[in-house]
Amino acid sequence: MTRVLVVDDEPQILRALRINLAARNYEVAVAPDGTAALRQAADWHPDVIILDLGLPDLDGVDVIHGLRGWTSVPIIVLSGRAGSPDKVDALDAGADDYVTKPFGIDELLARIRAVTRRMGAAPDEPAAVRVGEHQIDFARKTVSGGVRLTPTEWHFLELLVRSPGKLISQRQLLREVWGTSYVKETHYLRQYMAQLRRKLERDPGHPVHLLTEPGMGYRFQP
Repeated sequence: MTRVLVVDDEPQILRALRINLAARNYEVAVAPDGTAALRQAADWHPDVIILDLGLPDLDGVDVIHGLRGWTSVPIIVLSGRAGSPDKVDALDAGADDYVTKPFGIDELLARIRAVTRRMGAAPDEPAAVRVGEHQIDFARKTVSGGVRLTPTEWHFLELLVRSPGKLISQRQLLREVWGTSYVKETHYLRQYMAQLRRKLERDPGHPVHLLTEPGMGYRFQP
Protein backbone atom coordinates (compact mmCIF):
# COMPACT_ATOMS: atom_id res chain seq x y z
CA MET A 1 0.00 0.00 0.00
CA THR A 2 1.37 3.42 -1.02
CA ARG A 3 2.14 5.69 1.94
CA VAL A 4 1.20 9.36 1.53
CA LEU A 5 2.25 12.08 4.00
CA VAL A 6 0.03 15.19 3.78
CA VAL A 7 1.53 18.39 5.22
CA ASP A 8 -0.87 21.33 5.65
CA ASP A 9 -1.88 23.71 8.44
CA GLU A 10 -5.55 23.73 7.40
CA PRO A 11 -7.45 21.02 9.35
CA GLN A 12 -10.18 20.78 6.71
CA ILE A 13 -7.61 20.08 3.98
CA LEU A 14 -5.94 17.40 6.09
CA ARG A 15 -9.29 15.78 6.85
CA ALA A 16 -10.52 15.90 3.23
CA LEU A 17 -7.32 14.43 1.84
CA ARG A 18 -7.11 11.76 4.52
CA ILE A 19 -10.66 10.62 3.71
CA ASN A 20 -10.25 10.75 -0.08
CA LEU A 21 -6.87 9.03 -0.14
CA ALA A 22 -7.85 6.34 2.36
CA ALA A 23 -10.95 5.60 0.29
CA ARG A 24 -8.63 4.85 -2.63
CA ASN A 25 -6.46 2.47 -0.60
CA TYR A 26 -3.62 4.83 0.23
CA GLU A 27 -2.10 4.71 3.71
CA VAL A 28 -2.20 8.29 4.99
CA ALA A 29 -0.37 10.25 7.68
CA VAL A 30 -0.73 13.99 8.29
CA ALA A 31 1.45 16.78 9.69
CA PRO A 32 0.29 20.32 10.54
CA ASP A 33 3.68 22.06 10.21
CA GLY A 34 7.17 21.73 8.79
CA THR A 35 8.86 20.43 11.92
CA ALA A 36 6.30 17.64 12.28
CA ALA A 37 6.63 16.88 8.57
CA LEU A 38 10.40 16.40 8.73
CA ARG A 39 10.07 14.21 11.81
CA GLN A 40 7.22 12.16 10.33
CA ALA A 41 9.09 11.67 7.05
CA ALA A 42 12.16 10.39 8.88
CA ASP A 43 10.18 8.04 11.14
CA TRP A 44 7.49 6.79 8.73
CA HIS A 45 9.28 6.82 5.32
CA PRO A 46 6.34 7.79 3.08
CA ASP A 47 6.26 6.97 -0.63
CA VAL A 48 4.86 10.41 -1.56
CA ILE A 49 4.69 13.75 0.27
CA ILE A 50 1.98 16.33 -0.44
CA LEU A 51 3.32 19.62 0.94
CA ASP A 52 1.78 23.04 1.51
CA LEU A 53 4.23 25.94 1.21
CA GLY A 54 2.54 28.28 3.71
CA LEU A 55 3.29 26.49 6.97
CA PRO A 56 3.23 28.20 10.39
CA ASP A 57 6.80 27.40 11.45
CA LEU A 58 8.92 26.73 8.36
CA ASP A 59 8.55 27.80 4.76
CA GLY A 60 7.64 24.88 2.54
CA VAL A 61 10.72 25.45 0.38
CA ASP A 62 12.89 25.04 3.48
CA VAL A 63 11.10 21.77 4.22
CA ILE A 64 11.90 20.58 0.69
CA HIS A 65 15.57 21.44 1.20
CA GLY A 66 15.53 19.55 4.48
CA LEU A 67 14.01 16.48 2.87
CA ARG A 68 16.30 16.54 -0.13
CA GLY A 69 19.29 16.38 2.20
CA TRP A 70 18.59 12.69 2.77
CA THR A 71 15.69 11.40 0.64
CA SER A 72 14.49 11.41 -2.98
CA VAL A 73 10.85 10.72 -2.03
CA PRO A 74 8.51 12.39 -4.56
CA ILE A 75 7.15 15.72 -3.32
CA ILE A 76 3.98 17.30 -4.72
CA VAL A 77 3.59 20.89 -3.62
CA LEU A 78 -0.01 21.86 -2.86
CA SER A 79 -0.30 25.58 -2.25
CA GLY A 80 -2.40 28.69 -2.56
CA ARG A 81 0.61 30.60 -3.81
CA ALA A 82 -0.21 30.92 -7.49
CA GLY A 83 2.78 33.09 -8.44
CA SER A 84 5.40 31.62 -10.73
CA PRO A 85 8.40 32.59 -8.50
CA ASP A 86 7.06 30.42 -5.67
CA LYS A 87 6.52 27.51 -8.02
CA VAL A 88 9.97 27.87 -9.53
CA ASP A 89 11.60 28.07 -6.08
CA ALA A 90 9.81 24.89 -4.99
CA LEU A 91 10.75 23.01 -8.17
CA ASP A 92 14.37 24.16 -7.98
CA ALA A 93 14.52 23.06 -4.35
CA GLY A 94 13.58 19.54 -5.44
CA ALA A 95 9.78 19.31 -5.65
CA ASP A 96 8.50 16.94 -8.32
CA ASP A 97 5.23 18.69 -9.15
CA TYR A 98 2.99 21.59 -8.16
CA VAL A 99 -0.79 21.80 -7.73
CA THR A 100 -2.41 25.16 -6.96
CA LYS A 101 -5.29 25.59 -4.50
CA PRO A 102 -8.20 25.37 -5.00
CA PHE A 103 -7.62 22.01 -6.63
CA GLY A 104 -9.64 19.09 -7.93
CA ILE A 105 -9.10 15.79 -6.15
CA ASP A 106 -8.99 13.95 -9.49
CA GLU A 107 -6.09 16.11 -10.67
CA LEU A 108 -4.20 15.53 -7.42
CA LEU A 109 -4.78 11.78 -7.61
CA ALA A 110 -3.48 11.77 -11.19
CA ARG A 111 -0.31 13.57 -10.07
CA ILE A 112 0.15 11.05 -7.24
CA ARG A 113 -0.22 8.15 -9.68
CA ALA A 114 2.30 9.78 -12.03
CA VAL A 115 5.01 10.24 -9.37
CA THR A 116 4.48 6.77 -7.92
CA ARG A 117 4.84 5.24 -11.40
CA ARG A 118 8.15 7.06 -11.76
CA MET A 119 9.33 5.69 -8.42
CA GLY A 120 9.65 2.24 -9.95
CA ALA A 121 11.12 3.40 -13.23
CA ALA A 122 14.76 2.84 -14.02
CA PRO A 123 16.84 6.03 -13.85
CA ASP A 124 18.62 5.25 -17.11
CA GLU A 125 17.74 6.90 -20.38
CA PRO A 126 14.73 5.27 -22.06
CA ALA A 127 15.66 2.95 -24.93
CA ALA A 128 12.71 4.09 -27.05
CA VAL A 129 9.59 6.16 -26.68
CA ARG A 130 6.68 7.22 -28.84
CA VAL A 131 5.81 10.89 -29.33
CA GLY A 132 2.66 11.14 -31.39
CA GLU A 133 3.29 9.42 -34.71
CA HIS A 134 7.05 9.14 -34.18
CA GLN A 135 9.06 6.32 -32.62
CA ILE A 136 12.20 7.72 -31.01
CA ASP A 137 15.14 5.40 -30.37
CA PHE A 138 17.53 6.95 -27.87
CA ALA A 139 20.10 4.19 -28.18
CA ARG A 140 20.51 4.64 -31.94
CA LYS A 141 19.61 8.34 -31.92
CA THR A 142 17.01 7.88 -34.65
CA VAL A 143 13.45 9.12 -35.20
CA SER A 144 10.99 7.36 -37.47
CA GLY A 145 9.87 9.15 -40.60
CA GLY A 146 13.34 10.47 -41.37
CA VAL A 147 13.16 13.23 -38.75
CA ARG A 148 16.56 14.51 -37.67
CA LEU A 149 17.32 16.10 -34.30
CA THR A 150 20.36 18.17 -33.38
CA PRO A 151 22.52 17.09 -30.40
CA THR A 152 20.99 19.89 -28.31
CA GLU A 153 17.46 18.81 -29.26
CA TRP A 154 18.31 15.23 -28.26
CA HIS A 155 19.61 16.35 -24.88
CA PHE A 156 16.57 18.57 -24.23
CA LEU A 157 14.15 15.81 -25.25
CA GLU A 158 15.91 13.14 -23.17
CA LEU A 159 15.63 15.23 -20.01
CA LEU A 160 11.87 15.51 -20.47
CA VAL A 161 11.24 11.92 -21.55
CA ARG A 162 13.26 10.45 -18.66
CA SER A 163 10.53 11.67 -16.28
CA PRO A 164 7.16 11.30 -18.06
CA GLY A 165 4.49 13.51 -16.58
CA LYS A 166 6.95 15.37 -14.35
CA LEU A 167 7.30 19.14 -14.51
CA ILE A 168 10.96 19.97 -15.23
CA SER A 169 11.87 23.53 -14.25
CA GLN A 170 13.35 26.03 -16.66
CA ARG A 171 16.41 26.42 -14.45
CA GLN A 172 17.11 22.68 -14.42
CA LEU A 173 16.79 22.36 -18.19
CA LEU A 174 19.05 25.34 -18.85
CA ARG A 175 21.63 24.17 -16.33
CA GLU A 176 21.79 20.60 -17.66
CA VAL A 177 21.64 21.38 -21.39
CA TRP A 178 23.61 24.64 -21.63
CA GLY A 179 25.39 25.04 -18.27
CA THR A 180 25.09 27.11 -15.11
CA SER A 181 25.98 30.40 -16.82
CA TYR A 182 22.83 30.14 -18.98
CA VAL A 183 20.17 29.71 -16.28
CA LYS A 184 18.46 33.02 -17.21
CA GLU A 185 18.40 32.43 -20.97
CA THR A 186 14.81 31.19 -21.09
CA HIS A 187 14.47 32.17 -24.75
CA TYR A 188 16.70 29.17 -25.55
CA LEU A 189 14.02 26.89 -24.15
CA ARG A 190 11.23 28.51 -26.13
CA GLN A 191 13.24 28.26 -29.33
CA TYR A 192 14.21 24.61 -28.94
CA MET A 193 10.78 23.54 -27.72
CA ALA A 194 9.24 25.16 -30.79
CA GLN A 195 11.69 23.23 -32.98
CA LEU A 196 10.91 19.92 -31.28
CA ARG A 197 7.18 20.49 -31.62
CA ARG A 198 7.52 21.26 -35.34
CA LYS A 199 9.40 18.01 -35.81
CA LEU A 200 7.43 15.69 -33.49
CA GLU A 201 3.93 16.99 -32.72
CA ARG A 202 1.07 16.41 -35.16
CA ASP A 203 -0.18 19.96 -34.54
CA PRO A 204 2.71 22.08 -33.20
CA GLY A 205 0.31 24.90 -32.33
CA HIS A 206 -1.69 22.59 -30.07
CA PRO A 207 0.87 20.18 -28.58
CA VAL A 208 -0.32 17.13 -26.62
CA HIS A 209 3.05 15.59 -25.66
CA LEU A 210 5.57 18.43 -25.27
CA LEU A 211 3.79 20.78 -22.89
CA THR A 212 4.64 24.19 -21.46
CA GLU A 213 3.83 25.21 -17.88
CA PRO A 214 4.04 29.03 -18.28
CA GLY A 215 6.75 30.63 -16.19
CA MET A 216 7.80 27.31 -14.65
CA GLY A 217 9.05 24.72 -17.12
CA TYR A 218 8.07 21.88 -19.42
CA ARG A 219 6.46 18.48 -19.18
CA PHE A 220 6.47 15.37 -21.40
CA GLN A 221 3.05 13.76 -21.54
CA PRO A 222 3.18 10.24 -23.07
